[in-house]
Amino acid sequence: MKLSVKKIADAGTLQKAFRIREEVFVREQAVDPKEEYDSFEEEASQFIAYAGVQEVGTGRWRFTKNGIKLERFAVLKPFRGRGVGQALVKAVLDDIQDHPESAGKTIYLHGQVTAMGLYEKFGFQKSGPLFVECGIDHYLMERRANPVR
Repeated sequence: MKLSVKKIADAGTLQKAFRIREEVFVREQAVDPKEEYDSFEEEASQFIAYAGVQEVGTGRWRFTKNGIKLERFAVLKPFRGRGVGQALVKAVLDDIQDHPESAGKTIYLHGQVTAMGLYEKFGFQKSGPLFVECGIDHYLMERRANPVR
């Protein structure tokens, strides 16, 4: 299975990413659609993962007052455990590293308990108590700041 990850640059591809999120978060995890889609869709840097030519995963990142937040990572069930999540996180972190305004900022995310192992592979560590977001157990996870260039 050939994996690739691309930064989303058009509305059609963004809709494909939304369909993945709909399948994973809304259908599978019962997240309210009002909670899934937000006012940051346009400003966030969005990514889509492919297995061959099929869209199989997505994720995004954005600047916040607290640093840089990774969000909305979703992989279709048949493709989990096959490196898609790792490819997405790597592509997002590489993109952040290439962004001049990222230097010195903390990178963080709200990691679902079941996905913490993925994020730990990239140096994220649990920070703070367990909390529930959209009915799902999460931990705040942080990674050391990007080096200043």
